[in-house]
Amino acid sequence: MTGDLNLIPPPQNEAELLSRASALAGYTLGDLALRIALPIPRDLKHDKGWVGMLLERYLGASAGSKPQQDFAEIGVELKTIPIDTAGRPLETTFVCVAPLTGNSGVTWLNSHVRHKLHRVLWVLIEGDRAIPLEHRHVGAPLLWSPNEQEERQLQRDWEELMDMIVLGQVEQITARHGEVLQIRPKAANSKALTEGIGQHGQPIMTLPRGFYLKKSFTAPLLARHFLL
Repeated sequence: MTGDLNLIPPPQNEAELLSRASALAGYTLGDLALRIALPIPRDLKHDKGWVGMLLERYLGASAGSKPQQDFAEIGVELKTIPIDTAGRPLETTFVCVAPLTGNSGVTWLNSHVRHKLHRVLWVLIEGDRAIPLEHRHVGAPLLWSPNEQEERQLQRDWEELMDMIVLGQVEQITARHGEVLQIRPKAANSKALTEGIGQHGQPIMTLPRGFYLKKSFTAPLLARHFLL
């Protein structure tokens, strides 16, 4: 791993991306952050995106905060996933912001969720809370696309949740809705409100929401590919 990381061009293809990601396996987050002088937060409570940002620098991600895949040129999204010592995911995985208005004509096939999950580079991260952040290791990468069954599960949940949003039931959605995909509030604080639709079709102000993959989806996915 040499060269100025600020000048790393986006990968030309999946093989190049996978090669870059594989080269990071075994390093600690502290090793990688130190090399590029990226300050290490004390914990991830207020810096949830820090690990992803660190890896993006090494992998040549180009999207930044734009609403497209991290590696837009080759259509791949980056997702880091903290795991326990048995290789099981420790938390849900953020997919994208849930659209609360302007959903006329949106279907599963043209949805942002499907676009983001069409092709994903998963990078495992040692996630044991007892290990200081800088001593946690980067694990193996996995390039994944949903198989037919996974796509059906995701589509079913997405349609159920979007129906609730469109019918003005956003405030009734809980984390228990959805078998593999859930919607949860996503805001820095309770004052960060956005426009939504109320029960009678009227505009309301509500917390922003995000789509998250449940651990019941990512755990078997990892187990199948890494033969856990």
